Amino acid sequence: GGDPSVGRMAAEESRKEIAAMVAGTDLCFVTSGMGGGTGSGAAPIVAEVAKEAGCLTVAIVTKPFMFEGTRRMKQALEAIEILKDNVDTIIVVSNERLLEIMPENTPMEKAFMVADDILRQGVVGISDIIIKQGLVNVDFADVRAVMNNAGTALMGIGLGEGKTAAEDAASAAISSPLLDCGIDNAKGVVFNISGGSRLSLTEVSRAAQLIYSYVDENANVIFGALQDESMGDQISITVLATGFAQLDKIGVNELSAKAKTPTRSTTMTTVSSESETQAPSSTTVTRRREQETAAPPQSAPVADDQIPDFLRQLKKT
Repeated sequence: GGDPSVGRMAAEESRKEIAAMVAGTDLCFVTSGMGGGTGSGAAPIVAEVAKEAGCLTVAIVTKPFMFEGTRRMKQALEAIEILKDNVDTIIVVSNERLLEIMPENTPMEKAFMVADDILRQGVVGISDIIIKQGLVNVDFADVRAVMNNAGTALMGIGLGEGKTAAEDAASAAISSPLLDCGIDNAKGVVFNISGGSRLSLTEVSRAAQLIYSYVDENANVIFGALQDESMGDQISITVLATGFAQLDKIGVNELSAKAKTPTRSTTMTTVSSESETQAPSSTTVTRRREQETAAPPQSAPVADDQIPDFLRQLKKT
């Protein structure tokens, strides 16, 4: 019935079952669409149980569309504040931002499918950083070092192609139009770069320099690289950034008003509190390099080349 207290009580009654589910788990994802009774009420309890069990607990949640009403948004923001106290890291994606990049004639069902897929991409993006074997591996200990008790986090996936593929991918990853802000002054960063057999050290260096130019000069930066022959001339970069003291201090309420060989076996659990995530297609963002390098746009109009591939397909239909 859209009442968080009901979802909270249901989760409280199932504490033992939740604890049994996360027992022995190293990394637990709590994904939810916030604002309703289940997500807003149950997600903080699920996260609390997982953290008490010793899991690295990561919440990836969405804020509702504005058209869903003031009450739902208020419930979502209040629940996110509570959730932040029960997780190591939280990534918040604003559904309202989808309206800036989706075609006007997009059916409502597809819009909600896209919102669900954002949650899936968050889980896949982080787990791939740990699981996929590469030339320079990032393991669970690396991710934990950056995400443990880190508070608010931002994650982006960028894709580049051509002579400036590395810079384009890095730029797209740190300026996703689905996030409320960029990675400026982050104190903890994990980024993973993948490309075909032609991926060069020079390209890696260029991408790294662009990322370093935005984060704190004393940031703990962990880098990974892997070769994937299926990518051809394309380069993909996943960036996970944490340590935003200003964001944690401001809080989600005020923020909203302004608008991928582990060294050991790692067990991951994903708990979806609101709905089953669906995967219509990739949410990778492709961005063409501008004539002059500029800071990632925060609220400027979104150009067609910043729109995820699957959303551009909607425009054609």
